[in-house]
Amino acid sequence: MSENCSHNCGSCSSNCSSRKPADFLVPPNEHSKIKKVIAVVSGKGGVGKSMVTSTMAVLTNRRGKKTAILDADITGPSIPKAFGVTEKAYGTQMGILPCESKKGIEMMSVNLLLDNDTDPVVWRGPVIAETVKQFWKDVVWGDVDYMFIDMPPGTGDVPLTVFQSIAIDGIIIVTSPQELVGMIVDKAVKMAEMMNVPILGIVENMSYFKCPDCGGIHHIFGESQIEAIAAKHNIPVVCKLPIDPAIAAKCDRGAAEEYEGEWLDPMVDFLEKALKICLEFFNIKG
Repeated sequence: MSENCSHNCGSCSSNCSSRKPADFLVPPNEHSKIKKVIAVVSGKGGVGKSMVTSTMAVLTNRRGKKTAILDADITGPSIPKAFGVTEKAYGTQMGILPCESKKGIEMMSVNLLLDNDTDPVVWRGPVIAETVKQFWKDVVWGDVDYMFIDMPPGTGDVPLTVFQSIAIDGIIIVTSPQELVGMIVDKAVKMAEMMNVPILGIVENMSYFKCPDCGGIHHIFGESQIEAIAAKHNIPVVCKLPIDPAIAAKCDRGAAEEYEGEWLDPMVDFLEKALKICLEFFNIKG
């Protein structure tokens, strides 16, 4: 440390031993109190990440928790469609007010700001990343127990912005049985480790199909490799989700909250337990 040190590391180019690491965390809106933030990520598109996000929010909301979804997939938003929300968000002096589903799940998505849902978002990376930050700091979320962030696929600008700017309590990785996806999951896991973000578990979607006639189990996309991938990174498998056309049909007609089924309940149970562990070992906000 120089004897003339001002202790203002942000304006100093020296690389001394007392230099503090940069802190890019952005506080939420002053009128928001968000207790737990869970990012739902995938290494590639088409694995059902948004469906998992929506269903987790529905189940958490049913347990009496105030739940919100931040749709960070700016160029491919699908959350409002899944919940049948067509109204537009608007601003006040306090900030932007999120829209709500029929059952009271708050959400913010770029589709809630566009004139037409089908208008493409043709923005460059920095603009997209800044939009996600605005969804966090400029939206009046109020009191929220669980916020789920529906991330875009891959390891690009938006995941980097979210991991650096928002105090994430943990992430859940959504994947599918194909062997190629295993390699892409490795990338997502390594990025989380690089950013020091706790990984709560892996959800394998489209793991199998149960025949409604004979009850037989069929592995449409091949045998699962998820146990080997999870063991490699010492990550627990949350659960394996079957191919269920009924869920997709409900999301397509904006009725995600009508979901019926028991095989996703263990995922929410695990989430609550894992978050308690993460809060102890990673000293994340309580």
